Amino acid sequence: MPFMARALAALLCLGACTATFSQVTATAAAPAPANVLRLGLILPLTGGSADMGNSARVGAQVAVDEINEVGGYLGRKLELVIRDDKADPDTGLAHAQELVLKEKVVATLGFCNTGVAMKALDVFQNNQHLLIVTCATGTAITAKYPAAESFIFRTSARDQLQSQFLVADIVKRRLSKVALLVDTTGYGDGGLRDLEAALKAAGLKPHIVVRFKVGVTSLANEIRQLKDSGADALIGWTVGPEQGVISASRAAAGWNVPQYGPWGLAHASAFSTSSGAVEGALMVQTVLPNVFMERNSSFLRSYGKLSKERPIGSMMSAAQTYDAVHLLLRAMFISKGDLSGRSLKNALENLPQAYRGVVTTYDRPFSSSDHDAISANMLWLGTWRNGERAYAYREDAQRASVIRRKE
Repeated sequence: MPFMARALAALLCLGACTATFSQVTATAAAPAPANVLRLGLILPLTGGSADMGNSARVGAQVAVDEINEVGGYLGRKLELVIRDDKADPDTGLAHAQELVLKEKVVATLGFCNTGVAMKALDVFQNNQHLLIVTCATGTAITAKYPAAESFIFRTSARDQLQSQFLVADIVKRRLSKVALLVDTTGYGDGGLRDLEAALKAAGLKPHIVVRFKVGVTSLANEIRQLKDSGADALIGWTVGPEQGVISASRAAAGWNVPQYGPWGLAHASAFSTSSGAVEGALMVQTVLPNVFMERNSSFLRSYGKLSKERPIGSMMSAAQTYDAVHLLLRAMFISKGDLSGRSLKNALENLPQAYRGVVTTYDRPFSSSDHDAISANMLWLGTWRNGERAYAYREDAQRASVIRRKE
C-alpha cells in the first residue's frame, strides 16, 4: 500500500474508533445519511487563469480519490461539486451562492483570483460556511474579517509575504533601483501596496512604477521606459499570461536585469506565452518538484495519472488544494459528526496533530487569531530552468527535506 494510502487508512481508523457511543446512537436514530459527502470547488477552468484552476481541480481530485480508496469519511464517499468561475467576479459570486444556498455543500475550496474571491466572501461569512482559499493570494482575503469571527481560511501564501520575500532577495544581491511593472486589476493594486511597504521596510523606494492593463500582447514600450530609467531589477506583478508577456518583451529589448515576480510567474501560461523567455526568471514558491521527497514525488505521480500536462499548469495550485482537502478531512474527524461551519471552523483552528503535507508539515496551521497556513519561513525562491520549475539556489533543494513548521 502506498505511503499516502497507509497514512490515510490509519487516520480513518482513528476517526472511526474515537466516535463516542452517544454520537453513534444519535446517528442511528436520525434519518440515514446520504452515502456521499459533497465539497464545493470554485475555480477558473477556462480563460487566462485556467492553468491555476485546472491544476487545483486535479489536485483536489487526487486527494478525494485517495480518501475514497480507503473508505471515505466514516464510510461516506467524498464528491467534488465543481464550478468554473472563469476568473470573473460576478460568475464566482453566483457559484458561491449556488453551492452554499442551493447545493448546500459541506464546505467549499478554491478561488484562484483575488478579485473573484473578494466579491464572494460575504456569502460564506454571512452563512457561516467554511471556505478554504487554496490559490488566491491577495492579502485582503484573510484580513476582511477578524480571524476569531471568520469562516475564511487559506493555504496559499499571501502577497504581503511574497513581496517581502522578493525584496529580501533583491537586498541580498545588493540591488537598489527596483522597477515595478504592475497590472491595473485589484490584484495589482494590492500587490503594489505590499511591494511599496516591503521596499520601505528595507530602506528603499520604487525606482519607477509603470502600470498596464491585463490582456496585452506586448509591453515593449513599458519595458523600454523601465530600461531607460536605469533600474537594476524588475518586479512584474500580474498573472501568468501577462508574466509571459513581460518576459518576452524584456528579452526582446535585451534588458538583462534580474526579473522577479510572485507565484504567477511560475504558471505554465507564463512559459508558453513567453515561448520560454521566462528561463532564469525568479519567483516565489511554496513547493517545487523534488524527487528526493516522498510526499512530493508521490503526489506528482498521482497527479500524472489524472493529467498528462507538461509542465503542470501550476504545481502550487495543485499541491495547496490537495493539502487543503486533507486538512479539511482532519477537521471533519475532530468535529465528530458535526459538519456545521461553526464546528469545522473550531476544528481547523485546533488541529491537535501535525499533518505531513506536500507543501509543508502543517503543525497548528490555523488558530483563532490566524487563518493563513503559510508563514514566511515556508517560502522558496524558484526559477525556470530547462523548461521546468526549480530551486533558484541549489542548496535549497538539499535543505528542502528539513521540516518547515509555521512560525
